[in-house]
Amino acid sequence: MTNQQIIAATQAWLKTFVIEYNICPFARREQERNSIRYQVVSSNSIEDSLEAVIAECVHLDSEPDTETTLLIFSEAFADFEDFLDLLAIAEQLLIDQGYEGIYQLASFHPDYCFAQTPTNDPSNYTNRSPYPMLHLIREDSIEKAVASHPDPEGIPERNIALTRELGLEKLRAIVNACYQQ
Repeated sequence: MTNQQIIAATQAWLKTFVIEYNICPFARREQERNSIRYQVVSSNSIEDSLEAVIAECVHLDSEPDTETTLLIFSEAFADFEDFLDLLAIAEQLLIDQGYEGIYQLASFHPDYCFAQTPTNDPSNYTNRSPYPMLHLIREDSIEKAVASHPDPEGIPERNIALTRELGLEKLRAIVNACYQQ
């Protein structure tokens, strides 16, 4: 797949799942403002992937109109455990590079599975995506969004209930349809 096809699949996932089902109540605004940056990392190298994380921090530092970045790994980290290793190293790298308190990472993966949750539990789909992905988010934006939401603590519980109501078959169909974009 080309980078454009990978981005199109990711945008379809954002629109048809994350926004359509209000998984993240803050995503619609940024999508409508066109302030989400999509970057594809096609390298298999963990070093290149970590360099891409820092490059996106530098980009966000210099581009205030870009609210957030979805860093999409098209070739690497198909294995969820390898992806979790990348996430842990990337989080430490943000601290080491002075980005703690400035940017936060959220993670999405086709095989995402929460600890203590069976792999076939529909609630895992709250963090399942067409490709392995790190979401770089401005912490000050998170604080503002959470302050303006009537029940930010209730979002995860609502999403768990919703995904279980939708069921595995429907959720798989939603994600699979994204590849057709």
